[in-house]
Amino acid sequence: MNTRQSTTTSGAFRSFTCQSVHIHGFSCEILAVCEDAPAATPDLRLSGEEMALMGIQLVVSLLAATAMQRMAPHYSFARWLLCNGSLFRFKHPTEGELCALARMQMPKQNRRDRRQNGESKPLTVPKDIDLHLEKAPVNVIDALVLHFFLEYQWLVDFAVYATGVYLFTECYYSAVDASKEVNIGAIWCVLTVLFSLKTLHTLMSHYFHSKEGGERSVCLAFGFLSLLVAMLVLVVREDYLEFGLESGFSSLFDNLEIFAKQQGYADWSVPVTKLTVKFGLAAVCAYIGALLAFPGLRLAQTHLDAVQMNSDRPLIQILLHVSFLSPVIVLVLWVKPITRDFLVNAPMGKTSVTIVSSAAFDSLRLWIIVLLYVLRLALTRYHLQAYLNLAQKWVEQMKKEAGRIAAIDIQRKVTRVFCYLTVVTLQYLLPILLILFSTLSLKALGDFSWRAGAETVTPALVMPTSAPVHPGGLDEDEEGMDDMEEDIQATVAHLSATFTTLRSVLTPLFFRGFFAFFTCCCSS
Repeated sequence: MNTRQSTTTSGAFRSFTCQSVHIHGFSCEILAVCEDAPAATPDLRLSGEEMALMGIQLVVSLLAATAMQRMAPHYSFARWLLCNGSLFRFKHPTEGELCALARMQMPKQNRRDRRQNGESKPLTVPKDIDLHLEKAPVNVIDALVLHFFLEYQWLVDFAVYATGVYLFTECYYSAVDASKEVNIGAIWCVLTVLFSLKTLHTLMSHYFHSKEGGERSVCLAFGFLSLLVAMLVLVVREDYLEFGLESGFSSLFDNLEIFAKQQGYADWSVPVTKLTVKFGLAAVCAYIGALLAFPGLRLAQTHLDAVQMNSDRPLIQILLHVSFLSPVIVLVLWVKPITRDFLVNAPMGKTSVTIVSSAAFDSLRLWIIVLLYVLRLALTRYHLQAYLNLAQKWVEQMKKEAGRIAAIDIQRKVTRVFCYLTVVTLQYLLPILLILFSTLSLKALGDFSWRAGAETVTPALVMPTSAPVHPGGLDEDEEGMDDMEEDIQATVAHLSATFTTLRSVLTPLFFRGFFAFFTCCCSS
């Protein structure tokens, strides 16, 4: 991520800053306008909605992007997570150590020990030797050579800064009325979800390009299973699964038709039906199911190993079990008869009692999801250490077998566990990031609230029939003003109209249905 900044002053009225931000292969130019003198003419003064595009949220977003670039070489949360000294890897034994344990001398190479192709015979040792692997803390030098380490570091650091921007926007929205501004924190959350999907796709593509077809078959099997489950879920009525897809897509289609009529397309109608949209959602679920096939299998294995590793710590075991069951809990939260109906209209004999209000239940559901996946993040070390212990576990299993084994095979088995560490870390963290940031997007774009009883759905804005026109007449003494000022004003006005139109079509009802379904899809 590279940042380039240049400042140009035209006249005595305004200065503009051109900020070019390159993030993970994407680049965008952002123009920020500031007033240098209070005597600016009203002809070039921007309205409140236009200035909202260049408010304090954008400044904080640029600061976060710059800090991410500058701080990454010096401090990285992703690097600290793996290399803080709490994780221990196992070193592979040398040939000399294996020979000493087998009570044999190092073989000397001679002509009789050579094969016909010119390669020497491999050194073999008995499998039942008393081999104990040496532990060593994972450090930065060891981690830099791991596969996918750079992708892992960039994505986790981006998620950390996205969380910071989101927390700032939440505080900002609670302090001032910023309903007309673009929620930059929600954009960062959506970008985190997209980057997580991209990284999962990169991991899955390696399975499809491998010579062995076993991994490919597993991904396809999970994808078709997810497709079947999604098609069954989408035919269930909203009385049982309250995703809100029906109301969300009804709102989207109605707003699209209204927008088309305002643009002069009186005979235009939505070219797709709700059934087609549901087939598209089922296909998305199948794709996500294929992406999460191996992360799910890896989580099950590391969970069992982590529970066995902490057999003498019952509290950690309870937390591990709660963390493992968190996807099931998330799914149950959207089953209306079990959760909402039970809490909002709790049966008490012949009457019903309201334990929590409907708005309070929406807030409670968001809090439960966030807390569950923060717990999973806190238990990351136990799962990763359980994975690293597979090297010693394999050695213990080898000791129970008879026969001989090549020394190079022992070294490869032990080394391969550590070389796969960042891939396992991504497989553990990416599903957490998907669900956590999709929940934050659901809260921000769906107009939910963290406070109980504060539910408000922002109504659809009035869609402009044409782009806003600003008076263009200038006094004679201002005829020499740079044309760049007018270009900036026109660009900001165009962006303002574009965002207003998008917010009019993509209402909070649509975002509620889409992100609720997406969150449950990632959980399943």
